[in-house]
Amino acid sequence: MSETDRIARAYRELERHSGRWDPRNDGNQAILAERRRITTSLLASRGWVPLGDRRVLEVGSGMGGELAWLLELGARPEFLAGIDLLPDRVAAAKLNYPAFDFRVGNAEHLPHPDSSFDLVMAITVLSSIFDPTMAANVAREILRVLKPGGALLWYDFRYDSPANRNVHGVGADRVRELFPSLRGRLTGLTLIPPLARRLGPSARFAYPALVRIPPLRSHLIGLLIKPE
Repeated sequence: MSETDRIARAYRELERHSGRWDPRNDGNQAILAERRRITTSLLASRGWVPLGDRRVLEVGSGMGGELAWLLELGARPEFLAGIDLLPDRVAAAKLNYPAFDFRVGNAEHLPHPDSSFDLVMAITVLSSIFDPTMAANVAREILRVLKPGGALLWYDFRYDSPANRNVHGVGADRVRELFPSLRGRLTGLTLIPPLARRLGPSARFAYPALVRIPPLRSHLIGLLIKPE
């Protein structure tokens, strides 16, 4: 089985267990709210809120929900693009967001010109790639399509997941290996999801307290800048 086939099968398996990320779960709501609050702060720190006419690509765009959220930050739909391995996900994304540019493809070979995006988002993407050569190829393509002065929005697991054998942790050192030319700080966030999901209604108070404990932060986030 090729690495792309393995990844596609893993995403299919994840879809069968999509209840883990039930949006009605208080812990899942807290996870998403925290990530979006920090993402907004990172983009605002660059003066990128509102996003306006900045061009954005999401690698592993799924059904388009994450890109669609950028509309709340002032993005223009005609400047939003996504790529995903799974044709049915891309078909659903096109149906939901017809003004966006969604394509089926392998991110080792992005169908976009050099220096064509101000922002590339990689949200829980590299943790799904076990083959080092493929990971390096995806990273190289992300760098190629980023404009000088553009940025990679990184969000991914820092630890291996006992609950999901199809992902592995990508620590800060590995991020630096993949993107040695990018500059920016990586910060821990996201209370370990199985714990967060068990908080129930107490998540409103317990989540902010628990996520302050560094070992309980399961992910890293950062806005990594390409030099001009």
